[in-house]
Amino acid sequence: MAENRIKEIGVRKVLGASVASITTLLSKDFILLVGISFIIASPIAWFAMNHWLESYTYRIHIEWWVFALAGLVSVIISLVTVSYQSIKAALANPAKSLRTE
Repeated sequence: MAENRIKEIGVRKVLGASVASITTLLSKDFILLVGISFIIASPIAWFAMNHWLESYTYRIHIEWWVFALAGLVSVIISLVTVSYQSIKAALANPAKSLRTE
């Protein structure tokens, strides 16, 4: 995503955007996608795990916090990854990115 928007990042940097604002700009869209995928995947995972655990004599109930923890971990991992790439793109020389066409 940062590679595709390198010119936009260069223009924003020249106009005075901070590294934090550029990171927020790039992270916002990606976190939204992770959230939507979590909302779609959680009920499917709960149904599949519940159906699988019904076949055992001694079974446990799946608690809600397991899914919340999985969602939180996935958001943190994606945020760290996107932030690293965003910061790397924001710290690059904007003249170099605007010169290449």
